[in-house]
Amino acid sequence: MSKRVRLAIVGVGNCASSLVQGIFYYKEKGDLQNIEGIMLPEVGGYKPYDIELVAAWDIDVRKVGKDLSEAIFNPPNCTTIFYKEVPYLGVKVRKGKVLDGVASHMTRFPEDKTFVISPEKEDELEDVIAVLKETQADVLINYVPVGAEEAARFYAEACLRAGVGFVNAMPTFIVSDPEWAQKFEKNHIPVVGDDIKSQLGATILHRALVQLFVDRGIPLKRSYQLNFGGNTDFLNMLERNRLKTKKISKTEAVTSLLPYDIGGENIHIGPSDWVPWLKDRKVAYIRLEGEHFGGVPFSLEVRLEVEDSPNSAGSAIDAIRCVKLAKDRGIGGPLISISAYTMKHPPQQFPDYIAKKMVQEFIEGKRER
Repeated sequence: MSKRVRLAIVGVGNCASSLVQGIFYYKEKGDLQNIEGIMLPEVGGYKPYDIELVAAWDIDVRKVGKDLSEAIFNPPNCTTIFYKEVPYLGVKVRKGKVLDGVASHMTRFPEDKTFVISPEKEDELEDVIAVLKETQADVLINYVPVGAEEAARFYAEACLRAGVGFVNAMPTFIVSDPEWAQKFEKNHIPVVGDDIKSQLGATILHRALVQLFVDRGIPLKRSYQLNFGGNTDFLNMLERNRLKTKKISKTEAVTSLLPYDIGGENIHIGPSDWVPWLKDRKVAYIRLEGEHFGGVPFSLEVRLEVEDSPNSAGSAIDAIRCVKLAKDRGIGGPLISISAYTMKHPPQQFPDYIAKKMVQEFIEGKRER
């Protein structure tokens, strides 16, 4: 069994930057005893630094044609640089298919805040398939923007036809769609999705609080989660018609833990605004209202501030290695355990403590997926 995970990336934005930096950050750390900030230090023999970058696609002129090691630090990326010494990788960022990958309003902002589409020729589907095969990629992770439904499915189709594992970090419903899931299972290709759930972000915190209400016998009556930040993800989401699947994904991630229905009018979860000077920082306000003993009103409010993209990478690095482990074992289709643990809209929802146990059992070979 090869101890390398050959990874392709679509969308060389902040999340990709954090992921690539993290691979080399942990490589410098060395042995597992020095690994901190990781949920799964080892996955079937694969360590965080066993991931090898082999291909990348983007559409921005400041990234297309550049080596991936340079592109991850170019504008409009604005995440924290925690590992500057990423070596030259010999992976040229190719121009991907634009499709619906850019919201119409994005062109009205300064270049350092948004996309500048490269004039180079786009890779067509056959081009992407050929690159995936030539580079012998094991896994592709999808980081196209929220609302890029066509683009997400374009790369899912490429993985399906190239025999490459797929991690869908975005809220286009692919892995959780029975039709797509069946296609990947039929072709013995493992997939994880949909919509990455950060290592300790607003969704996982909101879920933990809802679970606490349930466990302590406090009926939840109303709740909201309002998020804002300064990266291009929040700028993109100012176009509200791109948020349909995102809102469903984030809302169901929370309400799936409730053994009762509180009504759609009593829960609101979603992005509220873009604040440019926050850069990659994300701020979330969470409020839960319920009733404790004797029907007496009870409320809880929390403010969370995180660096958004490293938080996402902490989950992505585990999902990627689980897909490779599944490939080694000849397992295809949705990986239920790691999807439930690292994604907001997995094929099946489980409380997080159960999902964690399921992942451990998967890694140990005690459950198939």
